[in-house]
Amino acid sequence: MLTNAQPGCHQKIVAIDDVSFSYENKQIISGLTFSVLERDFVGLIGSNGAGKTTLLKMIVGLLKPASGEIRLFGEPIGQFEGWERIGYVPQKNAFNPLFPATVREVVLSGLYGKKKMFRRLTRAEQQKADDAMYAMRIEDLASRRIGQLSGGQQQRVFLARALVNNPELLILDEPTVGIDAETQADFFRMIRHMHEHHRITFIMVSHDMDMMKAYLGSEPLQKSGGLSFYVRHTHEPQDCKETNWTHSIGQLRESAGV
Repeated sequence: MLTNAQPGCHQKIVAIDDVSFSYENKQIISGLTFSVLERDFVGLIGSNGAGKTTLLKMIVGLLKPASGEIRLFGEPIGQFEGWERIGYVPQKNAFNPLFPATVREVVLSGLYGKKKMFRRLTRAEQQKADDAMYAMRIEDLASRRIGQLSGGQQQRVFLARALVNNPELLILDEPTVGIDAETQADFFRMIRHMHEHHRITFIMVSHDMDMMKAYLGSEPLQKSGGLSFYVRHTHEPQDCKETNWTHSIGQLRESAGV
């Protein structure tokens, strides 16, 4: 378990306390205790069936643990209502590709919550969608139907949707599956910059072991069952001043010579 929260950039974002989960009488996760602090980048590695996706689904409230407790931003998950603070890209997106929505509409849907469902989005919010699409290099696809895109293009759309609400916690389950190598490199470069210069916490599952270990270190901070947790934290308080992830887009433009 990580150390207790400290002032500044060290508040607990996710607290997992003695959590277990079973599926069809098979124990998937047993007695897991782990804390994710603000500004942590947690890389979750494990073999198929080790419980990586199950754990992420419990953190975002899609599954309930058989026992134990999960707290988000200090609140029990059953009482937590600030879901707009969390961006989530599942391993296999449940969005129906035949749904008659454009790329822009899908990205904008990430801005809607219970409080925003029945009002028109502001120009500033529209700009967030533009920025997210630019970051994922799908701005030229904005008017295309989601079902007309390749698998890799669809994944970029869902990445943009997860980023559009300026999340404090970004949860990514195999985010680069089906994406070409150049876009993967740009994506990893962007999230590293976001982690180093913005107040965003990351939990990511990836089979790209080289990338994970190059940034997070060669040894896991903790192991539990078949799960290994690799963690990097940006400790400097002055690095917490940026809160808007779209600042990172400037880094992409600079690297691209735009």
